[in-house]
Amino acid sequence: MLQNYFKIMLFALILLSCERDANKDVTKPDINSTVKMASARELSAGVSTIFTATSKAYDTNADWASGKLYDRFLDGDALYDDPRDTSDDPRTGGRGPLFCGTSCGSCHNNSGRTKSSLIRDGGTGPGDFSSFLTFFRTPNDQYHRNYGRVLHDHAVYGMKPEGKVHVEYTEEKHKLPDGTEYSLRVPRYWITDFYAEDIDMSQVEMTVRTPLRHVGMGQIMALDLDEIRSLEKKQYPEYGISGEINWVFERGKKQIGLTGHKAHHADLTVELGFLSDMGITNHRYPLEIAYGQPQVTGEQRIEISSDDMADVDLYLHCLGVPSRRNINSEMVKYGEKMFRKAKCHLCHVETLHTRPEGATLIDGTNLPWLGGQTIHPYSDFLVHDMGPKLGDDFSQYNASGDEWRTTPLWGGGLQKIVNGHTDMLHDGRARNVLEAIMWHGGEGDVSRQIFSNMNTDDRQSLIAFVNSL
Repeated sequence: MLQNYFKIMLFALILLSCERDANKDVTKPDINSTVKMASARELSAGVSTIFTATSKAYDTNADWASGKLYDRFLDGDALYDDPRDTSDDPRTGGRGPLFCGTSCGSCHNNSGRTKSSLIRDGGTGPGDFSSFLTFFRTPNDQYHRNYGRVLHDHAVYGMKPEGKVHVEYTEEKHKLPDGTEYSLRVPRYWITDFYAEDIDMSQVEMTVRTPLRHVGMGQIMALDLDEIRSLEKKQYPEYGISGEINWVFERGKKQIGLTGHKAHHADLTVELGFLSDMGITNHRYPLEIAYGQPQVTGEQRIEISSDDMADVDLYLHCLGVPSRRNINSEMVKYGEKMFRKAKCHLCHVETLHTRPEGATLIDGTNLPWLGGQTIHPYSDFLVHDMGPKLGDDFSQYNASGDEWRTTPLWGGGLQKIVNGHTDMLHDGRARNVLEAIMWHGGEGDVSRQIFSNMNTDDRQSLIAFVNSL
């Protein structure tokens, strides 16, 4: 253990010796006290690993984010969390006229997954946010007239939301081979109360997505992309597994998609999120999200500065990743063996690396402390066909309707503590790890079958391992 500690410290000092000349307003952070003595198995994200298992486990800075970086982290945290109003104040206003949430934190409470109103209210909630996004279009992949890519189900006073989303769940009862009973809730979605002319649901292609945890965003942005390309080349025909990169087109160029449920974004979508989710215009997206609708009038203006956007970007990059827990538990250690026996690790890849130079923010600030790290996200960041039962028939770039990005599992075991629930998968339909596994089809079908045929103790051990991440 001591040897690992000194290795980490040496690497951190090497990084500090060569960082930051290009960064005009960032000073060297003191990380000498940041890397505590920990075993390599605990270090989920190298020097960005944090050691808290409280409700702030997703919302705590990595220790290297100190000094001026920490000041900017706090500024970005406030911009992320504080609800926006409808005033002209560039720090607190600009919300609307249409929106889905009042702040990033409304749907990502403590940088996690706020429980969606889908389950509680059967769709769009009565408050100012519902904690889900609805993408919709025509069956021919076109926007409906008077609408855009996202249905905004909330609006400021005097305006009409674009529509209301509804969901109905059907419980499917099942039994595992050993007689253990479980249930899967199957959703059916529809939209009513269109602000303009009614649209027949037979002419609507839609998908509902609940928020993802904002764990490890900086590490994801710093991933060694050659390693992702290498993972794409690995095929496992004996298990029917063949992941692929979702190539996306953003900022004027073709890039590897890394974020979002279908890896349909290449960055952290800070500017897009402020515009589309809250209706706050910025220099990248200067027109209101509802621009062009008959109910939107008035002069267009920039409602948040680029410096503030960069601070939110910095906040997300500097968040620490919770360390693994219970690593000496015999049940957890055995569960790790079961995880591999079920071939979960072929897609939920245990170890990846970040590129040497780290990550660069949208304002050009470089964060070299994210570079050269061995990390354990438990994802290959590829998209896989998970079968029609889990599919949403909503393709995005080259990810088909049945394909989903392998969800990173790090930090997932703390979701109950951080957000008070254990809902999983893209629309929160799974209530726990067992249900999430049993929704696996397509390329995940072999793992589901192996898991199903385990005895109860083996299954519980595998689940305990997943919850230790």
